[in-house]
Order: sequence, then structure tokens, then C-alpha cells
Amino acid sequence: MNENGLQYHIRCSPGDIGEYVMLPGDPGRCEKIAAHFNNPRFVVSNREFTAYTGLLDGVKISAVSTGIGGPSAAIAMEELANIGATKFIRVGTCGGISTKVRAGDLVIAMSAVRQDGTSREYAPEGYPATADFDLTLALVRASEKLGLGAKTHIGVVQAKDSFYGQHSPERMPVSDMLQSKWNAYKKLGVLASEMESAALFTVAASRGLKCAAVFAAVWNQEREKAGLGQNGVFDTDIAIKCAVEAFRLVIQKDQRQIKA
Repeated sequence: MNENGLQYHIRCSPGDIGEYVMLPGDPGRCEKIAAHFNNPRFVVSNREFTAYTGLLDGVKISAVSTGIGGPSAAIAMEELANIGATKFIRVGTCGGISTKVRAGDLVIAMSAVRQDGTSREYAPEGYPATADFDLTLALVRASEKLGLGAKTHIGVVQAKDSFYGQHSPERMPVSDMLQSKWNAYKKLGVLASEMESAALFTVAASRGLKCAAVFAAVWNQEREKAGLGQNGVFDTDIAIKCAVEAFRLVIQKDQRQIKA
């Protein structure tokens, strides 16, 4: 941070970003999210970090990409918090683990398996990576309001650091460990796999922030192995709409408390 508050990686300064922030991984998804804001404007793009800011029900809100994985997601949250952001919803994609999760479904994370490295720099291994209750409840209510019904799954997700460790575990020198853990997650009812939530939940806890996460399921390798019918769905609209509606509910609640 320089003397004007400009953040080194995200290249944003105080006033550029709202208190409420949606966190996609893909920089290209920020403009799509910002289309749901009133008067959206492009702020900056640097490395994997792209930012747009607009208004939602008259309150400043932003969409800032984090890139792939925990390290860059943690950087984004740290620097956004430095300039006033306090409430975050991770809006991403996931691959199903439970065969209940179909491509095109919505997954809301209550907590995350910490199979990552970043969260270990913030908390000891026994500490749970848990989503904020109020934001998670808002996501659930938003899903209900949007009529998503049976397409929504709420529970535990796995957050990993290696995409190919999941999809090609047999060629890894630690294949036995990877496959043993994956089988355990299936038995424990873990819903889906993604790459950022454990880091974000743990960073948020360390800084007194609020963070939740919602994912669009794009595929389920376990359904494929079981011969269950599915087609890949790579449209993230379902997760974006749920997160926007959730923040609308949170903003309305926050505004009522300010007026009380």
C-alpha cells in the first residue's frame, strides 16, 4: 500500500470498491456480474485481478476477480479489506463429488475441507474453514426466492490446490494419498470440489470479515463413473443471480439496522 492507499496487487484505492464484494475467479466474469449492478463502471485490471463497481439498491457494490486458487484469492481479500470491504461472496464453479449434484445445480458451501496450503499460513490444521452464517443464510433464501428448489445443495465442499491432482490422481507420486482422501470425502457426503473457499473462509476469520460461497456445478466425475446421465453445464448465471439476490437481502437488512 502506498501513501494514497493504492493496493500493490489489485491496484485499487480507498473509494474504488464497495463494502460488499462478489469474488469470481475468472476476470472475464466480472463484467457479467457488474451487468446486474446499477451504473456499473470498470475500475482496473492488473494480473488476475479485475474490478468493477456499481450500485445495488443504492449501495456501492463491487465485483473483483481473484484468479485460480487460494494464494491469489487471499491476496485479493487482504487488499480489498485494507480499503474497506467487509462482506464477500465467492461466486464460482465446482465439480460434483456427491452423485446428488448434477451439472447445472447450485452448491452453497457451509464449510470447506482445507486441502490447500494457503489456509495453513493463517490457522492451525484443526481450525475449521467455515462460511459466515448470515451471508450463507442469505444465499439460501435467495435460492428459495429464485425458485431453484431441488437444484440447490447446501453443505461441505472440498478446497484443493491442484486441479490435476483431482482429475489425474493416478499419475501423481502421491496417488494413494489423493485417492484415499477423495474416497473419504465421498463417504462423508462432501458435495463438490473447488479451489478457493478454504482460503477465503480462513482469511475472513483471521481479519473479522464475513464470507460465504456459492458455486455453479459444471460437471460431476462421480456421476460419469457411475454411468449416470449428465451433460456439462458451463453457464455461471445461476450462481451469479443467487449471489446478487443474496447481497440485495443483506443490504436491505443492513439498511434497516442503520435506520433503527
